[in-house]
Amino acid sequence: MCGRTAVSLGADRIRRACAYRDTQGRRRHPEWKNADQYKPSYNKSPQSNNPVLLSLKHFEKDAGSSERILMAMRWGLVPTWFKESDPSKMQYNTSNCRSDTMMQKLSYKGPLVKGKRCVVLAEGYYEWQQRNGQKQPYFIYFPLNEQETIIKSDVEEEDIKEDRRLLTMAGIFDCWEPPNGGETLYSYTVITVDASKTVSSIHNRMPAILDGDDAISKWLDFAEIPIQEALKVIHPTENLAFHPVSTVVNNSRNSSPECIVPIDLDVKKETKVSASSKMMLNWLKNKSPKKEEEKEGDLPRWSSQFIQTAPAKRTSSSFMDQWLKKEDEGPSPKQSKFL
Repeated sequence: MCGRTAVSLGADRIRRACAYRDTQGRRRHPEWKNADQYKPSYNKSPQSNNPVLLSLKHFEKDAGSSERILMAMRWGLVPTWFKESDPSKMQYNTSNCRSDTMMQKLSYKGPLVKGKRCVVLAEGYYEWQQRNGQKQPYFIYFPLNEQETIIKSDVEEEDIKEDRRLLTMAGIFDCWEPPNGGETLYSYTVITVDASKTVSSIHNRMPAILDGDDAISKWLDFAEIPIQEALKVIHPTENLAFHPVSTVVNNSRNSSPECIVPIDLDVKKETKVSASSKMMLNWLKNKSPKKEEEKEGDLPRWSSQFIQTAPAKRTSSSFMDQWLKKEDEGPSPKQSKFL
């Protein structure tokens, strides 16, 4: 599945990163339709607006079948037949759709039959792995191919990305018009497939990733490529890299670069000591040890089922041990007083 992504590039850098060649071999950059509605973030969640690539032919019938356009769309498909006036009142989740059932569900089959195919763009997506009873987030993205060379005459210098390629995920979009009138809402869902071996240790599902411009062209070109042919590019991909990241990404309101920074899972967390505990420990260190000294020949005061010893005198140290133990266990309910 795919429930959180990172798209930190500005609108113009997104546009340059989406350079392509049309059917005549000419180098093109897709134009934005509504760049003002896109806001970069390291932590994108459903219901946010995200960059989507689609065929220009959806808006201009005379456009070439290979021409593309960029558009900010709402994540979470709102079907055209939805009758409520508020899209947030949808009672089911449409941020993802399964590839094996999408042709059986009206919300997705309708748009697919009409050719409403799109490519959802991101620098990577987040997935959570069950680890030691907790959920550990990972950032998953296209790796930088060391064998891939860039020909300067073929690629403009401003288009060269320093770190990694944009992740290109297959999606379905639809157009919804408010029943009481208003601006048309464009929204999308991300198609998911069974996880590849590369990421199956993290989660059993993954987005359908289009690896390469040929796959992107086949998915977007609804005018020339029929749906049954286009569906052949929907499958798991092994060409991915990932690393664990901080749980700061768990809260979608956190949108700092820290969200994608790799962390070391082997580093043990340091135990934090409260201020009151520190004060008490300092007091014990400075306390006179005269009363605590054992007489020569006394037995050690450990518990034993074989040696019966008189109950140890309660000292300030033993009180401290009990106090610290209670603090570690957290607050307990008040005990009843017995007469």
